[in-house]
Amino acid sequence: MSESLTYPGVGAPSRDQAHTLFAQTMAFVAGTAGCFALGAYLGRNLSSGTSIIAFIAAFACLIAMRFAARRSRGLTIVLLGAFGLLIGLALSMTLVYYASVNPRALWQAGGATALFIAAFGTAGYATRRDLAVVARICFWALLALIVFGIVLIFVRIPGGDLLYSVLGLVIFAGFTMVDFQRVRRSTDINSAPFLAASIFLDVLNVFLFFLNIFSRGQ
Repeated sequence: MSESLTYPGVGAPSRDQAHTLFAQTMAFVAGTAGCFALGAYLGRNLSSGTSIIAFIAAFACLIAMRFAARRSRGLTIVLLGAFGLLIGLALSMTLVYYASVNPRALWQAGGATALFIAAFGTAGYATRRDLAVVARICFWALLALIVFGIVLIFVRIPGGDLLYSVLGLVIFAGFTMVDFQRVRRSTDINSAPFLAASIFLDVLNVFLFFLNIFSRGQ
């Protein structure tokens, strides 16, 4: 999955503004995660074709959020929830598969993801150094990783899956730090849904990379 979303309102907020935005953003992340869990449950019996359609529709919601933000904050929030629900539907088959063949990997991936996001999110939120350069590096590194992933589909490379996941974690460590710094620096309270979408994507990708590692490529 690609990163990351952009949004207006980056500047020097007051402490109260920063705390309010952080609280709203985390609430939206939690809400999106809840919608994701609901979608994963509802889609446990979906076909692969339906999952692909849900995946495409999920990212259509992200694009639509940009246009909705100019008209209605409420609609933007609804689209964020729809994104969570649809991406849950899209990945339900994957989660059901791991739950049946290696449920332990799901719990391990979930715990590792929580620690990972907490560590790098805190580092990004606390640092005073501008991470714009890190964002650019991570963006190009992500494109390279996508190409590498496509190569792995057609060419078997010993340890390739593990290398792919490790590199993905390195890249999303950078994205996580960048996104949490943006939460602290943003001055626009209306950016909370976009910030939440970016952070949720960080969490989701990190979880999937850890899932691949703990399941040993299953």
